[in-house]
Amino acid sequence: MHILITGGAGFIGSHFTEGACRAWPRAHVTVLDALTYAGVRENLASLRRRPRFRFVRGDITNRALVRKLLRETDLLVNFAAETHVDRSLLWAGNFLRTDVMGTFTLLDAARETGRVRRIVHMSTDEVYGPVMTGEAREGARLDPSSPYSASKAGADLLALAYARSFGIPVVVPRACNIYGPRQFPEKFIPLFVTNALRGLPLPLYGDGRQKREWMHVFDAVRALLLVARKGKTGEIYNIGTGDRRTNLEVARRIVRAAGASPALIRPVRDRPGHDRRYAVSASKVRKLGWRQRIPFPAGLASTVAWYRANPGWWKPLLRREGRYFKIQYHRRPAR
Repeated sequence: MHILITGGAGFIGSHFTEGACRAWPRAHVTVLDALTYAGVRENLASLRRRPRFRFVRGDITNRALVRKLLRETDLLVNFAAETHVDRSLLWAGNFLRTDVMGTFTLLDAARETGRVRRIVHMSTDEVYGPVMTGEAREGARLDPSSPYSASKAGADLLALAYARSFGIPVVVPRACNIYGPRQFPEKFIPLFVTNALRGLPLPLYGDGRQKREWMHVFDAVRALLLVARKGKTGEIYNIGTGDRRTNLEVARRIVRAAGASPALIRPVRDRPGHDRRYAVSASKVRKLGWRQRIPFPAGLASTVAWYRANPGWWKPLLRREGRYFKIQYHRRPAR
């Protein structure tokens, strides 16, 4: 089997790539990644000596390159995307280009080549928008609030349309907030962890009562592997844990785990369109046999320990993206 993983040098993509190599030890695995700011080649260091692994640097909007790779691909797993809500509020065009046009390029090339037997198109619970009560099921109305979630919703609809119109074998997993080792330190948990370890303020949006559902990346990888194997073409699969916590609670847990002062938690002006609550029903993926294994307290503690032990991974990234962090957080006024 030949597997192509786009965005495989990123956070979830690199963990999935390692999981795929374990799940299919005889498979040929190719990672296609443009190595933008969040793509880190060192994330794939454990696979350098694997004889059936190769890395290709390239963009999913490059139609000629994508067609060439898909001519020998059985399973395509698409993680390539711009994913950070805050950045989408600054540079929405980048999200439309990668998330929508990039997905279109992959789907249309798969249609032309006719080789791919399964496409897993990674998505997010944010496409449902705020879920103030209950849980969103797979058939819920899409109500995105940010350019990021709107771009992912557009890509989802395009993928599902290709399944209906052309029989492209697509499945769409929509995951809750995923955390763990090797997550770029712009997202909530790694940003707060790395700031706490350096004694810097933790910029908490608004009143911190926004509620999110959390899942460790190792649990996410198991769910995605299961969907890749057993998911039904044209179907959506919510992946969630039901473990929902306010941002304020998570921030307090982080400062305790990092041995930092709670006074570092600094409320700042909320971002535009900030959804108050996310919640998804994961009954469909549980019917395939998936269960959460890593509870949030243990997963968060091990994540903080990883960042404490690996400053050589995240400090260069922070220096490289220093201008963005100054724009986004250091100059943001208190609420």
